[in-house]
Amino acid sequence: MAKPGGARCNLRCDYCYYIDKEALFAAAPAHARPSWPMPAALLESYIAQRIDSSPGPATHFEWHGGEPTILGLEYFRRIAGFQRARLQPGRSVTNGLQTNGSLIDEDWADFLSREGFSVGLSIDGPPDLHDRHRKDPVGGTSSQAAAMRAFGLLKDRGVFCNLLCVLHEGNTSHPERVYSFFKTAGAKYLQFLPLVPRPGQAGAASAAASPEAIGEFLCRVFDEWIREDVGRIVVQTFDEALRPIYGAPHALCIHRETCGDVAVLERDGSFFACDHFVDVEHLIGNLRERSLSELCSDPRLLAFGQAKRDTLPRVCLECEVLASCNGGCPKDRDDNGLNRLCAAYKRFFVHSRRQLTRLAAHMKSGGSLRSFSAS
Repeated sequence: MAKPGGARCNLRCDYCYYIDKEALFAAAPAHARPSWPMPAALLESYIAQRIDSSPGPATHFEWHGGEPTILGLEYFRRIAGFQRARLQPGRSVTNGLQTNGSLIDEDWADFLSREGFSVGLSIDGPPDLHDRHRKDPVGGTSSQAAAMRAFGLLKDRGVFCNLLCVLHEGNTSHPERVYSFFKTAGAKYLQFLPLVPRPGQAGAASAAASPEAIGEFLCRVFDEWIREDVGRIVVQTFDEALRPIYGAPHALCIHRETCGDVAVLERDGSFFACDHFVDVEHLIGNLRERSLSELCSDPRLLAFGQAKRDTLPRVCLECEVLASCNGGCPKDRDDNGLNRLCAAYKRFFVHSRRQLTRLAAHMKSGGSLRSFSAS
């Protein structure tokens, strides 16, 4: 995951976990602070090394922030140009972009469609629930309206669009309303991201829902999805819950046994173990000084990923939903090593197991997803 614009963003969401990462650069002496954004030479080097070190014919790039679209469309046209210039016959690239959608206009949408980008778009539900915590610090306008405008532009152009909904104290109280909103909007891919505040995040702490509320939300949305929307809407949480029952490996890092393969490249070339661990302790090195292959194979990165499994407390190892959960994301663990979302995960995985077992059997027998009946 690359963050060529670093942590800078045009919104000030109450629960943002990344905006304060600019302090990593602000603490440096003025003469040593990196330029903004990532310089063209470093960007080109990263793209070249990423393509050259890719084990298969296709190379995927994920562009994140902060808010990457504040870099401007020309910056991303340059990215596409660097990629094309490096490709050899028989090779291809794909790109993903995570955005709040506020700057997506017709030109952006045309570019993303033409270049085959997939887009992760943050929307927390209807306006009153979304705007509750996703703030426009300048105009005070609705960031939900801007995000929905972006979704319409992208959908009209056939851009693959995954909607990311942070679960907070506001929207978890309205599971049917939130899910109905996304269905009515025409969402095909949904991702529910429970908010777990970290020490010092006052805004996130006040916005967080209880694990019990999150578990209730997921169960109630699941009940509607399994009745009406299997094969019509992909909900990442439900897909992950199905995987161990079906016999497939987890796709999402937070539920795999080990992690460490979603490292982060910051705008100055700093390479960190994870998007949620961008700090001095988890700094692996710098692309200006070491190759991308060396950074990705660093023993500290491997140790970081394995520590997720190796530090699980006994209560997790003996838990009936271990294969579904695997302790969740390490960022969410408390001082005893237990995930703060434990109550939510356990309730949901137990609640959904019977129907997902039926769905897995249906799939293995050759049945289509849309022909599945939850009755």
